[in-house]
Amino acid sequence: MPSTFNTVDSEVALTHTTIHPVWVRIFHWINAAAVIAMCLSGWQVYEASPIFLAIRFPASIALGGWLGGALLWHFAVMWILVANFVAYLTLGVVTARLRKKFFPLGLRAIASDLVAALRGKLSHGDVSQYNAIQKLAYLVVIADIGIVVLSGLAIWKSVQLPLLRTLMGGYDNARIVHFFAISVLVGFFAIHVVMVALVPRSLLAMIRGR
Repeated sequence: MPSTFNTVDSEVALTHTTIHPVWVRIFHWINAAAVIAMCLSGWQVYEASPIFLAIRFPASIALGGWLGGALLWHFAVMWILVANFVAYLTLGVVTARLRKKFFPLGLRAIASDLVAALRGKLSHGDVSQYNAIQKLAYLVVIADIGIVVLSGLAIWKSVQLPLLRTLMGGYDNARIVHFFAISVLVGFFAIHVVMVALVPRSLLAMIRGR
């Protein structure tokens, strides 16, 4: 009986504890909207000069209507994405939230949670705590957004930023890096939506904070 009471008390306490502060929730939803708009407009830009002829994007899932319109959308949302990303990282470091949420993270923990996930036994009971797979996924997507921004700059300002263009392997290679970095974001988004469907409490926590 004591253990039952302890479990109930823990669940009640969790419902009254703020999991995601207001600034995290604001940045999360702005980032989600910006990434979606960047992807949709980017696909329209891609259609004007495809990198891989076998990979095309129909107008029904693109944003902008034509190359000029897509570029206007892409550049406008780009500033929102960059400002939001920088502000999130800055506050995350200043408040130590990034360190507390995503670290420590070790290979043993990743391997253990990966095996549990493959067996369908990975626990999601406490949405306030990230498991090792979640920590790794969020760290990867944070780094990936950085690559998206840098490769995008290398494409947009190729002449003005020769060092960045060189680090990306040249203009053409920067386009490939940008394409695959965006693909990682799309993959993360798809998995994220599936996980939210499986654990709807995580969506509620990101909406109301607890």
